Amino acid sequence: MPTYTLFCPPLETSPRIARDFVASVLRELSLDTALVEDATLCTSELVTNACVHAKGDGAALWLSADPQGIRVVVYDGDENPPVIRELTPERWETGGRGLFLVDALTRGSWGHGVAVPYDGLSRPEGKAVWFDLPGTAS
Repeated sequence: MPTYTLFCPPLETSPRIARDFVASVLRELSLDTALVEDATLCTSELVTNACVHAKGDGAALWLSADPQGIRVVVYDGDENPPVIRELTPERWETGGRGLFLVDALTRGSWGHGVAVPYDGLSRPEGKAVWFDLPGTAS
C-alpha cells in the first residue's frame, strides 16, 4: 500500500495545505469522491487540533491509501489525548466540534496512542491521532 508524508508547521495555513495534499493524493488514486471529501475534512480537523492545541514545532501527517481504504495518522508533540467535547449549540457555532465530526464520518474508526515509529516516521514524544475510512474505486 503506498504511503505519503507531509510535515505541517504550526501555521494557520497548515490545515488547508494538509487538506489539499490528501485530496490530491486520493484523487490521483481515483478514489471515490465521497471518500475524498470525508478524508479531507477529517484530516483538516486533526491537523487543526495539532496546530492549535499541541505543543511543539507542528505535526507530521502520514497517509496510507489504496482502493480498499485509507488511514491518516497525525503526529504531534503533545502527550495529552484528544477529547470529544460535549456538543452544545454554542460549541457548534464557535468551534470544538472537530472530533465529533471525525467520529461521525469514520463511524468510530479513529483513535490515538503514543507517537511510535510508523514506516520510518517517528516522533520521540507526543501522540499519534489516526482515522480509517473504507474505500471503493470510482
